[in-house]
Amino acid sequence: MGALHLTSENYNEVTGNGLVLVDYWASWCGPCRMVAPIIEELADEYEDRAIIAKVDIDSEGDIAVRNEIVSIPTVILFKDGVEVKRLVGVQQKSVYTAALEGN
Repeated sequence: MGALHLTSENYNEVTGNGLVLVDYWASWCGPCRMVAPIIEELADEYEDRAIIAKVDIDSEGDIAVRNEIVSIPTVILFKDGVEVKRLVGVQQKSVYTAALEGN
């Protein structure tokens, strides 16, 4: 299925329920392009356990401002709408997996 693309219209609804990992990115960002395949793999692997989503900060700048995104890539893990983990910069897949697994 792949990562869900979030917009201002669906952001609050999606991030407000359950476990949601959100990748804040931009098309011009080289490190974001390095993280993108990892995010897509996680979306497939966690399809039944968590929502894996992406926010393009260029088209959804209001979401980036609201979440105080100052560097990209930034990946935030939400649980029922509350930020529980923030990872800035390129990380290994195992770091994202550990966050999702609560380690």
